[in-house]
Amino acid sequence: MSDWKPKRFWTASAVVQAEDGYTVELDGRRVKTPAKAALILPTQAMADAVAAEWDAQEKEVDPTLMPFTRSANAAIDKVRHQHAEVADMLADYGDSDLLCYRATHPQTLQQRQADQWDPALDWAAETLAARLVPVVGVLHQPQSAEALSTLRGRVHEFNDFQLAAFHDLVSLSGSLVLGFAAAMDWRAADEIWDISRLDEAWQTEQWGHDDEAHAVAEIKKAAFLHAKRFIEISI
Repeated sequence: MSDWKPKRFWTASAVVQAEDGYTVELDGRRVKTPAKAALILPTQAMADAVAAEWDAQEKEVDPTLMPFTRSANAAIDKVRHQHAEVADMLADYGDSDLLCYRATHPQTLQQRQADQWDPALDWAAETLAARLVPVVGVLHQPQSAEALSTLRGRVHEFNDFQLAAFHDLVSLSGSLVLGFAAAMDWRAADEIWDISRLDEAWQTEQWGHDDEAHAVAEIKKAAFLHAKRFIEISI
């Protein structure tokens, strides 16, 4: 029974205007979330993306092939009901941001981290008005309370759909700063992803390619790029 998938029961999907946004209909019947909430989407672009996923289903409905639908469901069924908690959890990444913890050795890795991570911290200081300070080693050192408060306020400004996407940008990269950098187009999303994987790339150079680790990384990269696209079509 665990492998059971619902059968396709509709002929065509359609995007229609609804109260406070857009929704998707399947042969005139409105799609609902898994929690049976109305699937009201903030933009037509998002509704178009969701409708396209429903149209692409063939004999059976496969949720793993419907990332926009799943992200929208998460925003409505989960984030909407605990927006403040999710925002606080993500804001907490700022006090232990990936970009702030630098290698103790070798010098070539230290230099690579400085070359790739310092510009992101400089961007955050200028654009977000929050300066985070890098330290050497892995022992936690608190960041400026003022900077963290500023970043927390910005996270809370996201709407439910943006926050659902931002969750993945931050958790997958391990960096609040890089999450903002992706959301705000500091650089191309795939470049930001590579910046977040600097340490892993270094390890690969030293010890060789690991097929299993690479496959996992590619899945995470696809999810990161999807989150970037989802946040783009949320406004």
